[in-house]
Amino acid sequence: MNAALAGGILIVLYTGMIASADGITKMIAGGYEAPQLFVLSGLLVVAFSASAVRMKKGETLRVRSKKAMAIRSLLTVVASVAFFQAFRLLPFADVFLFIGLTPLIVAAISGPLLGESPRPLAWVALAVGVGGMLFLMPGGVSAAQTGHIWALVASVTGSISMLMARYIGKIEKVALAQVFWPNLALVLTMAVALPFVWRPMELGDVVWIAGYAVFLFGARYVSVEALRLLPAYVATPLMNLQFIWMVAIGFFAFGEVPGVGTVLGVMLVIASGLWLVVEETLAADKAASSRGFIAHSRKAKRV
Repeated sequence: MNAALAGGILIVLYTGMIASADGITKMIAGGYEAPQLFVLSGLLVVAFSASAVRMKKGETLRVRSKKAMAIRSLLTVVASVAFFQAFRLLPFADVFLFIGLTPLIVAAISGPLLGESPRPLAWVALAVGVGGMLFLMPGGVSAAQTGHIWALVASVTGSISMLMARYIGKIEKVALAQVFWPNLALVLTMAVALPFVWRPMELGDVVWIAGYAVFLFGARYVSVEALRLLPAYVATPLMNLQFIWMVAIGFFAFGEVPGVGTVLGVMLVIASGLWLVVEETLAADKAASSRGFIAHSRKAKRV
């Protein structure tokens, strides 16, 4: 129960930080290309990770799961670029439609990858959450544009990257390494294209990119810790709380006003996320009680 509560709190913190980073991404995407944002911010995140490792006893950047980390790093690069393009081409609300698909994608592949097939009630909660996303779809699937394709690619690769984070987290405790290596891969990949798209930057934009790096570092570190405490199919629906932050940022920074469908969708998403946390907590309590009863029975037999 304590793990579920701690994981839930970390997810809420994550949603605030990642939504702030997304807001900066949308702003920067209006004047610069992806390599310029990701090289500068990635270098800062890598530096933050390396510095934090030095301050934490027992933490290391070395991993035994090298293949899994390489896959996670590659997926992070693809998802980062795809989300950048999606935020450039679509309003915040439209991008969130595809972020909201994450729970369904995770639920579909978490079983074979992590052995965490959700229970029947969890499937119902996931269906309710995905149903909430349908309220936000403007014009239906037939209205899909290039930005929607980028967003779908970002959602799929980002979801698998999250699963890889939990897979690695179950084998070894290397939270900072899971931030360091994907961002280093992002820096090295984007550095190849940077000379062809570089534009001189004003000091204010440099400050915004530094802020993006701070939010991104915090969000990714917190998400890795949260995915160690909660099953992926529980954590990812809770991440839909990010939409609340995105609505606020979209309204105050970009003048986007959510409609009635948006509000209904958000209500269903939040309800399904809370349902999953409660269901997970009750299941954990039941399992603990069952183990206690079995242990008590064995002790009584010995007596």
